[in-house]
Amino acid sequence: MKDRPNNNAATPETAISIIGPGMKIVGDCITDGTVRVEGRVEGSVKAGKAVVIGKDGIVQGNIDTQDAVISGTIDGTVNAQSRLELQATCRIEGEVFARRMQLEEGAILNGRVHMGETKRPGALGAAAGKDGSPTTKETPSSPDDKPRIVSVKATS
Repeated sequence: MKDRPNNNAATPETAISIIGPGMKIVGDCITDGTVRVEGRVEGSVKAGKAVVIGKDGIVQGNIDTQDAVISGTIDGTVNAQSRLELQATCRIEGEVFARRMQLEEGAILNGRVHMGETKRPGALGAAAGKDGSPTTKETPSSPDDKPRIVSVKATS
């Protein structure tokens, strides 16, 4: 029995960590899988797969992940390398980096938005320069060869 592999064990990439309602985390949350925040985090949230912020969830810090669905409040930078969904109840005060973004009517976003292949320094998967420091790759997305930077403020 000892030598049998546990086929029911979850891998770090498939694990879902939940910060429940009424729970407060002071410090950084880091996982290879998914984090769902229904409570409060005072620190950065880094997830290899996804971050989901519930309607009553609050993050006072940066978010760095592949995919993010935000229904709650964020005070910090959001970096979603693949997809960012901002639902009608969300409120973000800070900079946003995303390859693709869906913004529902009623969502509030006060800050700068960088879309496309833009990666912010220090982000998951960001390339390092010759001196070991992170580099930023910006892909021109407009006819005048400037990176696309969009400011958005949606209110209901």
